[in-house]
Amino acid sequence: MKINAKTSQNIAFSLLFLATLLIVVPVGLIIVIIIKKGLPAINWQFLIDVPRQGMRSGGIFPAIVGTVYLVLGAIIFALPIGLLSAIYLSEYSRDNFLTRLIKLAIVNLAGVPSVVYGLFGLALFVVFFKFGASILSGSLTLGIMILPIIITTSREALESVPYSFREVSWSLGVSRWQTIRQIVLPNAIPGILTGTILGLGRAAGETAPILFTVAAFYLPQLPKSIFDQAMALPYHLYVISTQVPNVDEKIRYGTALVLLTLVLFMNLIAIIIRYKFRKNKKW
Repeated sequence: MKINAKTSQNIAFSLLFLATLLIVVPVGLIIVIIIKKGLPAINWQFLIDVPRQGMRSGGIFPAIVGTVYLVLGAIIFALPIGLLSAIYLSEYSRDNFLTRLIKLAIVNLAGVPSVVYGLFGLALFVVFFKFGASILSGSLTLGIMILPIIITTSREALESVPYSFREVSWSLGVSRWQTIRQIVLPNAIPGILTGTILGLGRAAGETAPILFTVAAFYLPQLPKSIFDQAMALPYHLYVISTQVPNVDEKIRYGTALVLLTLVLFMNLIAIIIRYKFRKNKKW
């Protein structure tokens, strides 16, 4: 039996809607459960106090501060290097076998398990460079982990800027670098920020890399330098969920809720900045 165009369109829309539900509903349920079970633990003392009684009470302030330090350090390291690499691959490099191989390798690196990056950071930064288990080692490891994401998304954002913009700029006698800085980059910033948002989310939620390079099991005081160890929310959540007995359920879910809120807050700031730049796009 032949299916007409309208029927096939309805079937396609129904399948797409079902696929969307299969993704959205489980995520929504997870968020609802975390909020329902974690909200009773959220109060001012929980957010600004240090862990007490073997992490069975008190707060998670050192873990929050450590997570912020690690994420900011990773972005400070990864964003400039990733952006410069993307500019070179997009604007300066020739399209040959070596360049295509490098691009393929960068895409593949984005799919490497985080535990591999953790072992790499342990071998390179902790042991070889002798930074020890520290915020510096953890930030550099997280930065390398999110570097492929930033390079790939930034390169795609740069290549999405119409080539005619460059041609017009060159015809006016503007140099290649000035064209990139004044024409290409301002129009590519929304896409670059998209990669930064993805990197933020991954860096803030990973446990394996910080487990090998920075995370402390219990460290109530705040770090004083980049060479100190620090607590971090992902590892702290793992510890109180698996290593410390008799921890109240609301503390575990409250920690998860704070981590989720922190990631969403960082993403929201980046999205607002991206929206402001997107309004200034010239096409």
